[in-house]
Amino acid sequence: MGIHGLIKVIGDHSPNAIRHNEIKNYFGRKVAIDASMSIYQFLIAVRQQDGQQLTTESGETTSHLMGIFYRTIRMVEHGLKPCYVFDGKPPTLKSGELAKRLSRRKEANVNLEEAQELGDAADIDKFLRRTVKVTPEHNSECKKLLSLMGIPYVEAPCEAEAQCAVMARDGKVYAAASEDMDTLTFSSPILLRHLTFSEARKLPIDEIHLSKVLGSLDFTMNQFIDLCILLGCDYCDSIKGIGPHRANLDAKKYPIPEDWKFEEARELFLNPEVLDPKGIELKWKEPDVEGTVEYLVREKGFSEDRVRKGIDKLEKNFKIATQGRLDSFFTTLPSDPKVPSKRKNEGEKAKSTVSRPKAKRGRPRK
Repeated sequence: MGIHGLIKVIGDHSPNAIRHNEIKNYFGRKVAIDASMSIYQFLIAVRQQDGQQLTTESGETTSHLMGIFYRTIRMVEHGLKPCYVFDGKPPTLKSGELAKRLSRRKEANVNLEEAQELGDAADIDKFLRRTVKVTPEHNSECKKLLSLMGIPYVEAPCEAEAQCAVMARDGKVYAAASEDMDTLTFSSPILLRHLTFSEARKLPIDEIHLSKVLGSLDFTMNQFIDLCILLGCDYCDSIKGIGPHRANLDAKKYPIPEDWKFEEARELFLNPEVLDPKGIELKWKEPDVEGTVEYLVREKGFSEDRVRKGIDKLEKNFKIATQGRLDSFFTTLPSDPKVPSKRKNEGEKAKSTVSRPKAKRGRPRK
């Protein structure tokens, strides 16, 4: 779900925080991509002419694999170094939101059956999309394909957006890419939206800078997190009657209602369960040509000619992508989105120095 209305707040109060870019402008950039969000998009958008998902002859869905394969190749063709980050277990605080999503999917399935009985093509397509869910099998298949393509991925212990954010904040990658605005709430210094969208949609990539958002709002990071919780997030019910304008005022001028359970949500945003980026090694490798053909063509029924052409593009651009940008030859310092704020820096996370990656609530894994 992300944060309700946050993009409107930013557009209204901090328009200079958003840059509209073309994909070619990210040549040599390393980007951490929210895998689950991307896969969800592919399952919805990559379909046959009749609106059905792509499948094998036996009925296995392949829309997610088609999306991962060709959108990743497009990024590499433009010199990007994509890294996908997969969700781990959801936080307990998200159980209420997950229950709501399950209820909505059940309702969509009922509506879908009615639409199918009536033969209403528009409603069938609408409700089909509402029943989509990313499964562990989808994730597993995408991980296998990425390995064959030589593209690195990270398995987050909890929320992928939080892991992407800490990797961007530490300088491991240039930016986090997701459609979920709560990536900013997890303190990603730069958020890219629309990166994995189809080229046919002709949408520019939105590059949002957290430091400029905080500066325009004159907010500390803690105040920004409170704003996001007031707007409505995955971890806490929103307050009835609070919209983007009221939330913007209340987060800065008024105390949070005492009877509203927001502190756990704030703590989750401030101290999410993540792997320490210093223990993460990202390696882009040459693709396994025959392994990819075996998997996509022999097992999943893709066109061999198209797959080989795609891998050929991947191979040709592998060396170009690994050359990087001129600025990659210089040390990247970790980003602190709170620097531009005029108020006292609050809630800075302590950094551990242990080298072995282990998960621990409230601190990065090492």
